[in-house]
Amino acid sequence: MSDLENSMAAIIDVFHKYSGKEGDKHKLKKSELKDLINNELASFLGQIKDQATMDSLMESLDTDADSECDFQEFMTFIAMVTIGCHEFFEQHEDE
Repeated sequence: MSDLENSMAAIIDVFHKYSGKEGDKHKLKKSELKDLINNELASFLGQIKDQATMDSLMESLDTDADSECDFQEFMTFIAMVTIGCHEFFEQHEDE
């Protein structure tokens, strides 16, 4: 597989590594999303320690208001983080 295909497979694998630990295996509960972020994105986002930050993040991602993060909502989050990282590295490229 190409680098992009491997990256896509890795995103899917990471989602499923955390989803379903506490119920629906196709959705992330707030605690599962927090574990995923703290274990898989700590270098980019840092550790999420306070509940208010997690509540706010879940509220912004949970477009269907079911108190869980499905794969489409998760991918929106991943896209937002990736865009932010791209912009950060683009700005610091010339330094």
